[in-house]
Amino acid sequence: MLPTVLSRRPLASEFDSVQKRDVDWADRRAFLKTAGVAGGLALLPMFALEAAPLRYTLKPIEIAPGAWMLLGVDEAITRENGGAIANITILDTREGAVVIDTGPSRRYGVQLAEVARELTGKPVVRAFVTHFHPDHVFGCQPFGARALAAPQGVIDGLNQSGDDFASAMYYLAGDWMRGTEVVLPGRVVEAGYEDIGERRLRTLVLGGHTDSDLAIFDERSGLLIAGDLAFLDRAPTTPHADLSVWQKSLKTLDEISFASLVPGHGPMEKAPRALRQTSDWLKLIEERIRGAFDRGLDMSEAMGEPLPSWTDKIALARYEFERSVMHLYPNLEANLWPRVDQAN
Repeated sequence: MLPTVLSRRPLASEFDSVQKRDVDWADRRAFLKTAGVAGGLALLPMFALEAAPLRYTLKPIEIAPGAWMLLGVDEAITRENGGAIANITILDTREGAVVIDTGPSRRYGVQLAEVARELTGKPVVRAFVTHFHPDHVFGCQPFGARALAAPQGVIDGLNQSGDDFASAMYYLAGDWMRGTEVVLPGRVVEAGYEDIGERRLRTLVLGGHTDSDLAIFDERSGLLIAGDLAFLDRAPTTPHADLSVWQKSLKTLDEISFASLVPGHGPMEKAPRALRQTSDWLKLIEERIRGAFDRGLDMSEAMGEPLPSWTDKIALARYEFERSVMHLYPNLEANLWPRVDQAN
């Protein structure tokens, strides 16, 4: 069966129109929600870069017997890094290799499949997608729809927004995206367990970072692959976040007795620090942004609010705080400002 794909080609003209005219804050918010998703696309990459070397440098790190991680860079998506900012996990099983998330482009997915075969001696038999942000999902093509698995909410989100994400990625990552199309997973993941070879994988269908977020616990190795529900030493992204739901998901993950945790961004650790740090960041931005709003600050003023010293060691802290102001202020305005069409 052929993969289910949505036709895609570069649509840079959609973004050229944004550059060539003045835009108000509402226009900027709409643009950023499309172009500034996932691990944080560069906001305004206005200048052409020299042609990037069109092969990713994938260096697997063994994190448990028969398990490896490809560590994403702690940067926004640019034409220099090709969007390779998210962590990818590879598991060896008797049935074949399992990958968790597929990276930002077809080119990345092809290389991921090669690396997985080199490490395990087997082809990829299952590729899980943790959520619909493009740095995690646009490497799906080489695996085909039948091998791809995700919760229904992830599939629905990708079906609805994938084409817009692809346009943004083509514009921002450039030729790294050549030939990339949106592929919808053909397998629906539900909360429960799946046995693949000798591994029993617990699938946790949660939410908060997006409407639907998948985390996977490998009982054999004790690895908890948290996707973007957890960030470590890199500021979390919030374009589709529900902060209260996200906090509940973090508590669910914290109840698991894991040996090591692989966050969506940042290093693996044998400790729950990623869960605690992510929770602390979400509390921080909620309090600071709401406080700025209650004091009557406008969006640009709120972006300049001071951050505590502990965030100095968090990559992209100021950048992501400013983006979170852009993401969260419109909801505060909609929910808390009086409406002129309603009586008091």
